[in-house]
Amino acid sequence: MLAVVATLSLLLAACAAPPAEQALRSTLASMQAALEQREPGRFMASVAEDFAGRDGLDHAQLGRLVRLSLLQNQAISITTGPLDIQIIGTRATVRFSAVTTGGSGRFAIDRAGGYQVETAWRLDDGEWLLISADWH
Repeated sequence: MLAVVATLSLLLAACAAPPAEQALRSTLASMQAALEQREPGRFMASVAEDFAGRDGLDHAQLGRLVRLSLLQNQAISITTGPLDIQIIGTRATVRFSAVTTGGSGRFAIDRAGGYQVETAWRLDDGEWLLISADWH
């Protein structure tokens, strides 16, 4: 479950980028903050209704997995490597590495994982929405 959180969340540094890239980076940062602040509804607001993830994961299943991950982990932290962002019109692909940690509260870190992540995005009415994600 923590892998889903890692896949869909990012810690981003501010940078001078074209407006479309800045908006996408802002969306990703907001999603990451929503997870770390334990707000699954705010996270899911940036996930498209037609989201399709690995192994047939859909929007509703992703929402359940995110909530389950938050229940299993009192604290969640995500650190990402540099983002490789490619934008073509109203579509974008973002690739990055991520390290996640989670804990039950008894110990500083109970769980940790490292992932290579690829996400796809669609610009809808001025907002970037996550339409797919894969990680390994």
